[in-house]
Amino acid sequence: MYSLAPFLIDLKGLHEGVTRLTFKVDDAFFEALEDSEIRRGDLDVALSVTRRGDMFELDFHIGGQITIPCDLCLDDMPLDVVSDNRLVAKFGEESAEEDDLVTVSEDEGILDVAWFVYESIVLSIPIRHVHAPGKCNPAMMKVLEGFSATRSGEEDDGHDVDPRWAALAKLNIKE
Repeated sequence: MYSLAPFLIDLKGLHEGVTRLTFKVDDAFFEALEDSEIRRGDLDVALSVTRRGDMFELDFHIGGQITIPCDLCLDDMPLDVVSDNRLVAKFGEESAEEDDLVTVSEDEGILDVAWFVYESIVLSIPIRHVHAPGKCNPAMMKVLEGFSATRSGEEDDGHDVDPRWAALAKLNIKE
């Protein structure tokens, strides 16, 4: 089983100023997080933590490649990922999160950045992700075309149409 322990940062142990950390995100990372849409990945995470008293500025730079399913054919497709994000952490009475500010219990002093790294990667994925034209699985595209043709043909086969929709179809709106 993959350990997410490297993503636990001991904020109490950091010195004033800048501390630089690096992480490797690979297939095992995504398997450790349940229900991940990302199937595989090979990314590097560079983290710069700037400590000023009890405040911490964490600047993440994530770059690499992930494998996700194509929205059309469902085959795996590679996607390059580049993400820069910032998170601010501070010590407080108890742990809490709001927007880009995380309060870490002063008793613990440990910040887990694994989920923040994952969210940064996921948010860099475009809403619609498909293969380049002509690269989708040809067998799946043929099946999709069959369903599309069937659906289009059903509209024109003379079935009774709900009278409300028939009235709308008669409207001819001119601008």
